[in-house]
Amino acid sequence: MPKLFVYGKYIIYFWSNEGDEPVHVHVSVKKQSTNSLKFWITKNGKVILANNKANISNHEISKISNTIASQTDYIIEQWKEHFGDVSYYC
Repeated sequence: MPKLFVYGKYIIYFWSNEGDEPVHVHVSVKKQSTNSLKFWITKNGKVILANNKANISNHEISKISNTIASQTDYIIEQWKEHFGDVSYYC
């Protein structure tokens, strides 16, 4: 599972078995976890919260979302390198 970058105590990553889904990232505290945030990346570079299984506060989600939004070009590039193709949630 490719780790993309770190933001404070959070890691942003892909699961290697999810390439058939639209481009998205997971966010967890310190290490990958099935209890994570999941954000969809849209065609226009917006970020949409898909779920919050990590129970992270709305204030933190907003900061994380802004950070991910600033990195969407990089995220999409890494998705293409890892999975070979990209589709979007919307």
